[in-house]
Order: sequence, then C-alpha cells, then structure tokens
Amino acid sequence: MTSSSDSVNVFVQSGSYLTLHYRITIISGPGKGSVFADTFSGNPATLQLGMGQWSPSLEQVLVGRAEGAEFSAEIPAAQAYGDRNPELIQWVGRKLLDQHSEPGMQYEPGDIVTFTSPEGLKYSGVCKEGRDDAALFDFNHPLAGADLRLDVVLLGVM
Repeated sequence: MTSSSDSVNVFVQSGSYLTLHYRITIISGPGKGSVFADTFSGNPATLQLGMGQWSPSLEQVLVGRAEGAEFSAEIPAAQAYGDRNPELIQWVGRKLLDQHSEPGMQYEPGDIVTFTSPEGLKYSGVCKEGRDDAALFDFNHPLAGADLRLDVVLLGVM
C-alpha cells in the first residue's frame, strides 16, 4: 500500500500529452538573439508528441524527461528546422496570387499567404517583395537556418 506522500515519476515518451512552459530563442542565424515563442509570462502550452506541432528533434529533447523537470537545450539549425533552402524563395505570378486571395491584392514584405498545391497540400510563404505582376515569397520554415535554445518547464505529462 502506498501513502499519499509517495510520488510516481512520469516520464515523457513518444505520444505523450504535455502541459509545459517553453521559450524558443534564436541563438544564431536570421533573427539572432530574438525570442520566437515564450509561454512563461502567460498560460502554459499543451503539446502532443508525434502530431507535428514541433520538429521531431525538438520533441526528442523532451523524451525521457520527468514531469516537473526544468531544463534548457541547444539545437543546431540542421537538426531543428533544417538549413535555409534558396530554392524555397520563389516569385509567384499574379494569376496564382489571385487564385489564393482577393484578386488584385497587393503584397507587402512580411505578409503571409497560404497556397494549396494541386495535391491539396498547404504551403505558407512570407512575402519578401511585391510588384504589380508578382511577389517574391520565402517558403522556408521561419526557424530554418537558426540554431535554437529551448527552455522548458514540464508541468504535466500524460
């Protein structure tokens, strides 16, 4: 028989459902020194491993950690969201832009547009430059090419 003061360690494993506070800081590459995401000043986040919410390498940092753990880890760009791919920076013509938004809409740097491929897959791109006849979009993940630091407090593991 166990008493109410006994505790059972619960560890993160593939498929675990987590409640956590986390901060992702860019430590090199584009945006160096900036915080990409931070839940510490608000409500905790929930995450289910294996559902594609985070890259597999970021999730792997969590596996084996005990509920209540507080830790930091550095993840190189190649393992986090990959290196930047210059082939994913592409000009998109007016005809295609009009199919995915209000016809004639002008795009400004920083605008995000989601495109659907003929196969039904969705791709989001960030506008880098807009012209009347086309716009230049970057389809790289926003964290591609960046080494990251992940700070975590695991509040709950199920």
